[in-house]
Amino acid sequence: MSKRKKRQDPDHIDESWLLPYADLLTLLLALFIVLFSMSSVDAKKFQLFSQAFNNIFTGGVGVMDYSELTPSETTSPDQPLTGLGERDKKELAQIQQKINTYITENNLQNKVETVLNGEGLLLRIRENVLFDSGVSEIREEDKKAARDISRLLEMDLPRMIIISGHTDNIPIKTAEFESNWELSAMRAVNFMKVVLENEKLDPRLFSAKGYGEYQPIASNETKAGQAKNRRVEILILPQGEKENGVQTPDSVK
Repeated sequence: MSKRKKRQDPDHIDESWLLPYADLLTLLLALFIVLFSMSSVDAKKFQLFSQAFNNIFTGGVGVMDYSELTPSETTSPDQPLTGLGERDKKELAQIQQKINTYITENNLQNKVETVLNGEGLLLRIRENVLFDSGVSEIREEDKKAARDISRLLEMDLPRMIIISGHTDNIPIKTAEFESNWELSAMRAVNFMKVVLENEKLDPRLFSAKGYGEYQPIASNETKAGQAKNRRVEILILPQGEKENGVQTPDSVK
């Protein structure tokens, strides 16, 4: 008997390809969520990921059903000291006390503050202490304050130090700066340059970052909140920590 060719209904479109295509999109979405969240994975989040992927690959609920995996759980700038060892807490607390003494003696309580958090010792400097509005260069009369701060960073046990610039959410677009990112980055770099005029500090231990308006510490809905968000921060890391693959302080001679 001769085989008959199966007739395809011209009005019916073969949609069988949609199943593997949908599976591929689900896998890609899951991959992107994992990559996005890797910077702040903790034990709770890891457990949620495990449960999510187990359900995905066994035909359970989809990735989008897991609201717990959203960025709302990222660590706040003033997280507790759980990430520090007892030795680090004690040593960083001593450095904090030294800096707080300088702040008090120079009546800078409303302009500079220190915070011990899970990353290390954070020194926050309000924008108006160092810069004019929309300008990245430190005012000449305020360079002394930056140099004084540099002396506070002289430590018996060298540590990695990250200087970061932050702005409020008011857009900026000038001939010099296209966005708040550029302004915040250049403020961090220019502040770091003045600090590193101190020859007792090792430039290999320093790095600069610009975060623009994306790490606020107060609401941008008020003028007072915007003023708090415009700042330069100095993060002193725990002993032995490293940044971007640079040698740890223990190995720096």
